[in-house]
Amino acid sequence: MAIYIYQTVPAKEGGPVRTYEIRQSMKDAALTEHPETKEPIRRVITGGLGIMTSSKVGSAPPPLGGGGCGGGCACH
Repeated sequence: MAIYIYQTVPAKEGGPVRTYEIRQSMKDAALTEHPETKEPIRRVITGGLGIMTSSKVGSAPPPLGGGGCGGGCACH
């Protein structure tokens, strides 16, 4: 189960907006109304954890700890 962020859709522009965290399956469609209050809501798209890897096949991962020497010197 995932936790999604939802916000109420204000009745008029500039109206108050409330934010909710709602747990639902990734297979479920986005909700259009709050399950308890029946207020109109919309899912908020947020950033996630992204992992970047090299696109070169067979390339070595970058060295840990920075420095750029790859551990082949006395700096580690």
